[in-house]
Amino acid sequence: MDSNGPLSGYRVIELGQLLAGPFAGCMLGYFGAEVIKIESPNGGDPIRNWRQMKDGTSLWWYSLARNKKSVTIDLKTKAGIALVKQLINSADIVIENFRPGVVENWGIGPDEFKQSNSKLVYARISGYGQTGPYASKPGFASVCEGISGFRYVNGHPEQAPVRPNLSIGDTISGIHAALGICLALLEQKNSGTGQVVDVALYESMFNLMEAVVPEYDSANVIRQPSGSTVTGIVPTNTYRCLDGKYVVIGGNGDSIFQRLMTAAGCPEMAQDPGLSSNAGRVKHEAKIDQALSVWCAENDSTSILQILDINRVPGGPIYNVEDMVNDEHFNARGLFESVEINGEALKIPAILPKLDKTPGSTRWPGPELGSHNHQVLSELLGLSAADLTQLAQDGVIKKPN
Repeated sequence: MDSNGPLSGYRVIELGQLLAGPFAGCMLGYFGAEVIKIESPNGGDPIRNWRQMKDGTSLWWYSLARNKKSVTIDLKTKAGIALVKQLINSADIVIENFRPGVVENWGIGPDEFKQSNSKLVYARISGYGQTGPYASKPGFASVCEGISGFRYVNGHPEQAPVRPNLSIGDTISGIHAALGICLALLEQKNSGTGQVVDVALYESMFNLMEAVVPEYDSANVIRQPSGSTVTGIVPTNTYRCLDGKYVVIGGNGDSIFQRLMTAAGCPEMAQDPGLSSNAGRVKHEAKIDQALSVWCAENDSTSILQILDINRVPGGPIYNVEDMVNDEHFNARGLFESVEINGEALKIPAILPKLDKTPGSTRWPGPELGSHNHQVLSELLGLSAADLTQLAQDGVIKKPN
């Protein structure tokens, strides 16, 4: 077991692939859990081959699979299932993100371990959850972001909803799974037994929808997409500056608004009683946005941000990854870590949140496929060298390189 971090001493069996389950496992491993990732002997997790590649491996893999032990087991074989059952019975936590019913068909669903491992916390991530009329539907993050209501409010009126260029539904679900697992572990200390954590991609995104439901229920208001603003809060918007760069300005506090408009050369708006509260500013949103748009268009972004800072108005730039990597604050906060890949340094993001007493860490990058077969199957399950050789010959595990 790993000896550092608040989750030190907990063993996780990760059965998921691609993103939602593995991101939950990544978070647990970062904070000290021993994460044993089960992969197919035939290529492993598809993430190994997604997006930007170097020397035959995805750069994403090194970050997402950090701190994990890669064990290859063919889950479509009886011998493979038998091995996984032994591993689960030795574990504290299971993470799986297959379609509901798949692990039951393999004989490794949560009910299988209620007697043999009653303390087991079994986290399940799927598109629509384990119950309900949609449970059996395939649910990728893109689809589930749509049905959750999240996509509807993104973008500009009368245009197709916009998707952020990220797998946000998967990562948000992974965070929900990690939270659910930690809550279940806390409850386990009281009851002595584990439970199932049921995470649905669409519900994780639904959880971000703020006041959308009560506004509809009580006021019959369906919140609409609003471009770069937020409905009912003024001013908060993105503005283009003289140098072509964009800045975000959040001037929606009453006293902040006064300072902002004075700094922007509009003292009459700062002192206008009709704009002294958010309700009044909402009525005159177009007028306020026009004034701020003109101010920004006449000044470069650096000047705008300096003026905002001097006047204690929340504002900031729109960063790309190059901006982040070069930013002094990002670096001072330790948001980047370096791992070594084939003798070369690779920068990967830290995992948040920060804990001052038991911080998380990257102990090693995403491993080669099956690189922990011997350590886990031999040392943990007690298999002999002959056993491993036979399993490799039978295709149950990956043959050693």
